[in-house]
Amino acid sequence: MPLVSVYIIAFNEAEKVRATIESAHWADEIILVDSHSTDGTQDIAAAMGARVVQVEFKGFGDLRNQAIAACTHEWIFSLDADERCTPEAAAEIRSIVNSPDALDAYWMPRRNFFMGQWIKHSGWYPNYRQPQLFRKGKLRYDQKPVHEGYELSSDKPIGHLKNAIWQFPFKNMAELMQKANRYSSLGAEKIMHKKISMGSALTHGIWSFVKHYVFKRGFLDGWAGFVIALGNFEGTFYRYVKALEMQKGNAWKAPNAGQNSMVKH
Repeated sequence: MPLVSVYIIAFNEAEKVRATIESAHWADEIILVDSHSTDGTQDIAAAMGARVVQVEFKGFGDLRNQAIAACTHEWIFSLDADERCTPEAAAEIRSIVNSPDALDAYWMPRRNFFMGQWIKHSGWYPNYRQPQLFRKGKLRYDQKPVHEGYELSSDKPIGHLKNAIWQFPFKNMAELMQKANRYSSLGAEKIMHKKISMGSALTHGIWSFVKHYVFKRGFLDGWAGFVIALGNFEGTFYRYVKALEMQKGNAWKAPNAGQNSMVKH
């Protein structure tokens, strides 16, 4: 019978990782790929039977590739620390890997919960990311620091699982803002080569809000949809402003005290 490895990437996820690992106990191997957490995440994982691998964070693409390398079984299932594998999804995964007609990679739908409700619109359902179930050796990630892409080494199409896993992306608004800050900084590195101005930053931010609130029907998710759209505006706007800041370099730095003293009033 084919065996399945589950890898979980995490950094300071002590409040979430226990439930994530519990949801993956159906697998033959659970690997926590930790980037030197300081809140005891790795200790919780080890106590629950997961094998902990420490990886210095150099971007999510590199992190996931090292996670793949740590897996020892034929099939790999990628699960983030804010995701939960449902019993229905686990049963479907087992059925697929045991089938002689199995493909080499599969998309996994995700059901996101935010502000106490299932977000059915706003681009959050089915909310596929990279293929999450795949044979080892058939998929790798590119080296982008965030929103990493993937490279598939197969001439077969990518399949779709029917049963969704659950995702709890933010425990509260403070975590939403913290993640938006981190991801906008990582994303800024990807667009540094573009021609950027404060006007283009604002335009991209407004478009991101309209896209999620109107075209992805976030307004049907009530206030949660508005918050999601506003968060996308802020994350996009600050991503471009941070990239512009990188481009400007010293031009945006404050003058030193000596320079200030020479300014005429």
